[in-house]
Amino acid sequence: MLTGEAVALDVQPIGLLLRAAGAAIDLVVSFLLVLAGALLLSNLAEAGLVDEVSMRIAPIVLMVLIFVILPAAVETLTRGRSLGKLAVGGRIVRNDGGAIGFRHAFIRALLGVLEVYMTLGAIALVVGIFTPRAQRLGDLVAGTYAERTRTPALPPDIRRLPPGMEGWASIADVARVPDRLGRRLSQFAAGAAQMVPASRARAAAELAEEVRPFVAPIPPVDHETFVHAVVAVRRERELRALALQAERVASLTR
Repeated sequence: MLTGEAVALDVQPIGLLLRAAGAAIDLVVSFLLVLAGALLLSNLAEAGLVDEVSMRIAPIVLMVLIFVILPAAVETLTRGRSLGKLAVGGRIVRNDGGAIGFRHAFIRALLGVLEVYMTLGAIALVVGIFTPRAQRLGDLVAGTYAERTRTPALPPDIRRLPPGMEGWASIADVARVPDRLGRRLSQFAAGAAQMVPASRARAAAELAEEVRPFVAPIPPVDHETFVHAVVAVRRERELRALALQAERVASLTR
């Protein structure tokens, strides 16, 4: 996603199954609240605290409160979260990734009466199947979608210098590697652990031969260690270049 300030954000919409699970939790909670409200009204009527006219109006008010007002208020106050969304690790955000307001939450809750409560989620499920981010009808009208808030931990950095290569790295001269080859080197270093041993060895040998003309001196190590060492040296060189650039910019803005 690209924001208005041209900043790329890596946001992940939550899947349809998780959305359905979260909606089911919210659905059960809502019907439990309706049951509790109905029992309360019944007890008040038996005690003579509510007249007949109020008893006719009270169920409608109860339904509007539980199915519309309460969900809209909860999503507004919690920035797009509800009990079901907390359980599945999601929240409702605007299409641009920002936090929703009461208008978005109210539209979602109002249409949710039709597509979630009156049809037990059937309309929401059908619409979600045919939308790229598993959006339901209320999301399409309000301009929102469900964002994933629980993301897996980042993998450990595998671009570190292999043990025993410190001396070589201090004198290594790695010329500018073509961009395409550089991407292949990084991709191999990132996914080598998941590769089949034979394919891993073959890919390492091919990459080592391709990058050899850009490296001096050539260390007496196996192909895979050589590739990992080159990736680590290039990474450290690029980090130093970025740090120097940041220092120059900071000195110019003082």
